[in-house]
Amino acid sequence: MSATYQEIGALEWVDFEQLPIVFANHFLVQHQPNEFVLTVGQVTGPPVVGTPEQVREQARGASRVPIHSLARVGLTRERLVELINILQATLEDHDRLAGR
Repeated sequence: MSATYQEIGALEWVDFEQLPIVFANHFLVQHQPNEFVLTVGQVTGPPVVGTPEQVREQARGASRVPIHSLARVGLTRERLVELINILQATLEDHDRLAGR
């Protein structure tokens, strides 16, 4: 019989201060029964310079903009629901404190 976390004692985050904080602005979720894979990515458009017309022309000429994968995280359905609830509560708390 395995012990539960409550029987073991308190869980404590360790070493997370050593990880870099990276900006993520693209997300992909794939799923199958009771399994989800969340891919977190970052995209930065190509540099465009010049007059507004030159910038528009350069942007139209971009054939593809790569998304760099930062992490892939596998989650059960239960953990995905937990993540959604944590994110929603954090957003609500943020908005309340920011007066939104």
